[in-house]
Amino acid sequence: MDSRYSRQMLFRPIGEAGQKLIRSAHVVIIGCGALGSPIAEMLLRAGIGKLTIADRDYVERSNLQRQQLFTEQDADEGIPKVVAAERRLKEIRRDSNIRIVLDHVDGPLLEELVTDADLIMDATDNFETRLLMNDVAWKIGIPWIHGACVGSSGTVFPFIPGRTACFRCLLPVLPAVNETCDTAGIIAPAVQQVAARQTAEALKWLTGNKDAMMTKLLHFDMWNNTQVEAGISRLRRPTCETCGDLPTYPSLHKPEGTNYAVLCGRETVQIIPDNGRLLTMEDGEDVAKRIGSDYKRTPFFIEFHVNGYRCVLFQNGRLLIHGLRNLKKGRQLYHQLFG
Repeated sequence: MDSRYSRQMLFRPIGEAGQKLIRSAHVVIIGCGALGSPIAEMLLRAGIGKLTIADRDYVERSNLQRQQLFTEQDADEGIPKVVAAERRLKEIRRDSNIRIVLDHVDGPLLEELVTDADLIMDATDNFETRLLMNDVAWKIGIPWIHGACVGSSGTVFPFIPGRTACFRCLLPVLPAVNETCDTAGIIAPAVQQVAARQTAEALKWLTGNKDAMMTKLLHFDMWNNTQVEAGISRLRRPTCETCGDLPTYPSLHKPEGTNYAVLCGRETVQIIPDNGRLLTMEDGEDVAKRIGSDYKRTPFFIEFHVNGYRCVLFQNGRLLIHGLRNLKKGRQLYHQLFG
């Protein structure tokens, strides 16, 4: 066993046997921002065998305050987060096995990503993707470790099929409006606290220390020095569509046709064309030239401006319209540009 892990193996609950289990494990991280960055780095430094990291976004300067894998150069060049993360992680550990996915994660994609996974890590920022992880986890029978942070507060809990209630069971008691760092701000210590606790739960599971895992949902506020724990086992509902007696896993059903959505907490509309239509970066370049817009093309996307909005078209045809929250206007602009 590599001596780089000697101090970790001296920790008795892990030891040499636990280290071998870590080395053989595959963890999927959904999101590569504030939480995904430190989780990926800690797991990699712990000796994880394989990491799959999925994220749909690219590095911006506002990320640098808390997203530790990225640099100013990444932001200046608009490098996709998963690409910048992989580059930095390879510098940390040359023998790492990392798969990156630059895409919006839907049900079919997530099911493909977790085919041989041992664990799913929540590093996203919205209820919809968490419901998706929840359905996949219960369908295939592996845990997912929830983490969320905003302002100076954070929440952590490991959802384990067969042992806990699921995330969908909690929805009636969760807030209908979910604040994000884009609406309420965020301080980096809250991020690090959540990521550290999530990673600790991951190491417990991967090394067979399941009895040491959290049994209550933790919520803390670092600024106000408060911390509460809440049991959720009684919230399990026999009629739940995910963990109930007759599960249907509704979040895994991919909607037909073009998908329009406002990204959580952001002034951005995302458009994913249906399977019958593939937009290319060449299409984006043609549009930019036609409307007389300056444009920037990278190996990953093309960026141009129209009517005061910043448009980013990725290789797979996914389009982001920044500065817009109105779906109707987003549809109109999309058809205006691409017919």
